[in-house]
Amino acid sequence: MRILVAEDEAKARRYLARGLGEQGFSVALAEDGHSALTLLREHAFDVAVLDVMLPGRDGWTIVQTMRAEAIRTPVLFLTARDHVEDRVRGFELGGNDYLVKPFAFAELVARLRNLVRHAEPDGHVATLQVGELSIDSLRHQVARCGQLLQLTPKEYALLLLLARHRGRVLSRTLIAEGVWGICFDAQTNVVDVVVRRLRTKLDVPFDSAPLLHTVRGVGYMLDADAD
Repeated sequence: MRILVAEDEAKARRYLARGLGEQGFSVALAEDGHSALTLLREHAFDVAVLDVMLPGRDGWTIVQTMRAEAIRTPVLFLTARDHVEDRVRGFELGGNDYLVKPFAFAELVARLRNLVRHAEPDGHVATLQVGELSIDSLRHQVARCGQLLQLTPKEYALLLLLARHRGRVLSRTLIAEGVWGICFDAQTNVVDVVVRRLRTKLDVPFDSAPLLHTVRGVGYMLDADAD
């Protein structure tokens, strides 16, 4: 899942990026309202975390602009402002959830996954099926032939990206952007390394036809019917 975190405090940004990355999110960061809105306009995110008091454009203004431009990305406001009037204003402008600082990180993750789950009908489905492979995106469970696969967060994020585009070849650059974030250096071989690790868990142990395919010079594809 791709998430945008807009937070002007550098320490808080690093904390959120590290923690959410460990939970399997691909995190893009913005330190002010202008850059946050630009990212939301140019990239598709599953959910956004906006600090209300951002420099440039505050979180309320960002959400108001998003909804006016038909950007439906779910938004969670993360802020120290805990007045009822603030929460009501955020919801009325188009926000989806509101979490007051300081907060429990586990609660933040649960709220974000809940927002993504409720947004599934607008784009993604909760359970993906590719041949005999089943991916439960709500429980983060992957099974092939009824056997659960133990994947790392990056392996899971890669598989989910490929499954959501099953039958389509994804370039290394697109994969790097979707799994590691928009500023990732796609010239390294880390994409190939994670693909190789995923293949050893997804295809190697099974007698069935492989699902993960390499298209030389282009990228990778997940497909149950490919030659």
